[in-house]
Amino acid sequence: ITDFSNQELQAAINSAYAENNWFTINNIKKSLTNISKWLTTEILNDWIKEYSLHDKDKNKKVGIIMAGNIPLVNFHDLICCFLSGNIAICKLSGKDKVLMEFVLAQLYIIEPKTKELIYTAQQLKDIDAIIATGSDNSFRYFDYYFGKKPHIFRKNRNSIAVLNGNETKEDYNLLGNDIFDYYGLGCRNISKVFFPKEYSITTFLDNIASFKHVIDNNKYKNNFDYNLSIYLLNKEKHWHNEFVIMKESTETASPCAVLYFEYYGSQDELTKKLNQEKEKIQCIVSNEKWFEEFIPLGSSQMPALSEYPDNVDTMEFLTAL
Repeated sequence: ITDFSNQELQAAINSAYAENNWFTINNIKKSLTNISKWLTTEILNDWIKEYSLHDKDKNKKVGIIMAGNIPLVNFHDLICCFLSGNIAICKLSGKDKVLMEFVLAQLYIIEPKTKELIYTAQQLKDIDAIIATGSDNSFRYFDYYFGKKPHIFRKNRNSIAVLNGNETKEDYNLLGNDIFDYYGLGCRNISKVFFPKEYSITTFLDNIASFKHVIDNNKYKNNFDYNLSIYLLNKEKHWHNEFVIMKESTETASPCAVLYFEYYGSQDELTKKLNQEKEKIQCIVSNEKWFEEFIPLGSSQMPALSEYPDNVDTMEFLTAL
């Protein structure tokens, strides 16, 4: 899946972009490359040795309702289901069918028996459990139809960054990837930044100028133009450069092409706020070490296998079925 000279893979990548213009070639390659780093015997064995894997009288059928916000976003669920000894029945997102079907086709070539263990379906019938990824609105739908079955239902989450004001140019480049990879559409993308008091917003905008290329995507540009127009019409205070809008807000989830920010005073004050917002936060990037949940700048879109969505251990759920 990382042999980008392969004509079949090239065709799949081009088709995926045609199907969904958010999935640019560079972003698809980034996603495939990140996934490939999981797929080594050593890494997979180190991960699953923490779980109690055992022979089952019968493989359980697990429905996986997949999202389509970033390329192959639910591939991790598929790995978990397969390695836990269950059958994965995948309902693909209309926004991400081509890539997932390509990856499954490669798996079937490697081992034809996997066709019986991982496959797609338009409707999820006769399933024993379900994993569903969606929005706060779709959560109600999931709960209505599947709430009585063992389940993991995922709602909206966002990620944040905490700066100390001493970041280097390289730090800003790493943070720029956390913000702008996949155009900010993933739950692990940074939607809000906490700045120390007296920090200059223009300093931030100047240091992320190298990410101007995101505005070349028409879908992103449309969001930028729309949100900028709304703020101007409503005379709402904001800052912007040519490709991102900054707005002070206590909210966490910002619109596409908008980055919220908030100032913080003491570490204790911010720690209290972060703990209160825990259920809405996927991950937090920072150079600081004083909060247990911090991960390094530039790492938000490269999670380890053990970094589970919504901090719910998918493997533990699946091995217990």
